Amino acid sequence: MKLRLLTLCLGAVLIAPTHGKETSQKRSAGEIIKTASDSEWRTVSAQNIVKLTLPTGAAYIELNDKLAPTHANNMRQLAKEGFYQGLSVYRFVEGFVAQGGDVSESKPVKNAKKALPAEFYLRTETPLKITELKGPDGYAAKTGFLNGFAVAQNQSQTETWQVHCPGVFAMARDNDINSGGTEFYVTIGNSQRYLDRNITVFGRVLEGMEHFNLLQRKATEGQTFNPITDMQLLADIKDTDNSKFRVMKTDSNAFIALIEARKNRVEAWFVESPDYINVCAMPIPTERVMPTRNNP
Repeated sequence: MKLRLLTLCLGAVLIAPTHGKETSQKRSAGEIIKTASDSEWRTVSAQNIVKLTLPTGAAYIELNDKLAPTHANNMRQLAKEGFYQGLSVYRFVEGFVAQGGDVSESKPVKNAKKALPAEFYLRTETPLKITELKGPDGYAAKTGFLNGFAVAQNQSQTETWQVHCPGVFAMARDNDINSGGTEFYVTIGNSQRYLDRNITVFGRVLEGMEHFNLLQRKATEGQTFNPITDMQLLADIKDTDNSKFRVMKTDSNAFIALIEARKNRVEAWFVESPDYINVCAMPIPTERVMPTRNNP
């Protein structure tokens, strides 16, 4: 029973049959994902993915060049320099963030920058179109999705920012808004929307959130606290890691249909349909692309 409940809530394809004319004409979230055409997915460039290797495995993170290009480019440079080798995830707050980098603040950089101008939002002269969610938000005039990231906007759609949903990749700072550059964090547990536009968000975890949740909560004497083996640009390690990921295009017909399916669940288990979903409760379908094997 518990397994059946879990698969239903995640929108799995294996669902109980529905009854009645209205529900039989609608597709479940799982069905929409399964039947989406290849053209409704995009393959994430290896140039836009950093691989963070932690004690229990690797997390793969997509960088958000559109909304925070300076931070994305600096992270690529830090990865190329091997800046994070031998550093650690030195701060863990349950249900909040895991923060990593150089706790001593003494490790030098080569060509990267230790401090960057804040990129709290992207300002455009004309409205920037997003796949918009209708309904109240509380933190922003508009919310929705852009290029596979959960975002928010002002009313005129001329300021756009990535929001603090679980699994975002962002840059820590001190009171100076332009002081962040190397100390990253990943949000875990609840969404932290009150941080929106107070800090630069420039990516999201594609795969490997479990490794952040498995980090140690307290240090053990004589042992490095949550050591980082490396942070690498996936494009630079293709010979040893051929991982590929695809993300459903958030401006595709399939994703728009998926929003409606999440707002009004058709599976037989559900008895209430709120006709609403908030931006952080709308998962963006992400899949690991398995390598093609040639038959002998």
